[in-house]
Amino acid sequence: MYAAQFDFTYSMKMSNFQVQSEVIISNYSQMDRGLREEREYLLNICKQISKANCNVLLIQKSILRDAVTDLSLHYLGKMKIMVIKDIEREDIEFVSKILNCRPIASLDHFTPQALGYADVVENVRFESGERVVKFSGVQNAGKAVSILLRGSNRLVLDEAERSMRDAICVLRCLFRKRFLICGGGAPEMELACRLRQEALKNPGIKAYCYQAFADALEIIPYTLAENAGLDPIATITELRNKHAEKHSSAGINVRKGRITNMYEENVIQPALVTLSAVSLASEAVKSILKIDDIVWLSPNCSYRKQRLFSGFCRSRLVWKAVGAISLMRTQCYGLNALLN
Repeated sequence: MYAAQFDFTYSMKMSNFQVQSEVIISNYSQMDRGLREEREYLLNICKQISKANCNVLLIQKSILRDAVTDLSLHYLGKMKIMVIKDIEREDIEFVSKILNCRPIASLDHFTPQALGYADVVENVRFESGERVVKFSGVQNAGKAVSILLRGSNRLVLDEAERSMRDAICVLRCLFRKRFLICGGGAPEMELACRLRQEALKNPGIKAYCYQAFADALEIIPYTLAENAGLDPIATITELRNKHAEKHSSAGINVRKGRITNMYEENVIQPALVTLSAVSLASEAVKSILKIDDIVWLSPNCSYRKQRLFSGFCRSRLVWKAVGAISLMRTQCYGLNALLN
């Protein structure tokens, strides 16, 4: 069974004129002639599709007009061609990978070599009453799979979808960079300690930058301590002392409520999570630092307060963006790895 994915940019219907025009029909014979021309036009399209030995036709959904008319479906049905219409645009790429074929946008490229092959294409109905189209025995199938999730209601199903997406993102990070590091804020605290050591070696403006970056990195273990119900200040101080004593694997154990060895607790995360978080946050800070405008408070504020506020924004709040963006990246891609 040949399955073709046909993206009709002009639809299986008579094309509309690109310019405004008015057609005057004076008698029924002219009306009959127009309808006859439309039938012949659609019949020629269906014959060309059938000539390519295509018996399953996938048509993309059009937001401007109907992608296929009832008359076209009638002709295709008589030719024993199964039609699957109204496929969403975001699903086209996935279907193309599965069937190992490319979308066809013109009848000139509708050839047997451009079609995909499948043994069986059937309409499957689940116990819930929903129907899906199932392709079995796809020849040279692409590297893609479908995961079906079930839930008692929409909220449970959405939560299951988010959990599945988080798990897939963790696996994707492992495939892109196959290294695992400790979780629980251990890598961020270790980086902060190393930056503070560099700050002591480089006095001046560089030392202030190192110190600000280290403070921003500590936001992640600080937030973990808050979420675990711990005293964040005491926990961060203890964790900083652990890393100063060369315990680089020490991190915050959310379940036990204390600082433990993350390797021994099997709390790990992909290295790409931390690397991408620091990299993207640094790029965001660089973009902010390129802005030369001054943020003014109000016309009644004194010039001295305005200068102090402007300098505070550029020195402290800008670097705090590092920790904020890093925290968002960690929550999106590595939260499951941190808690498990």
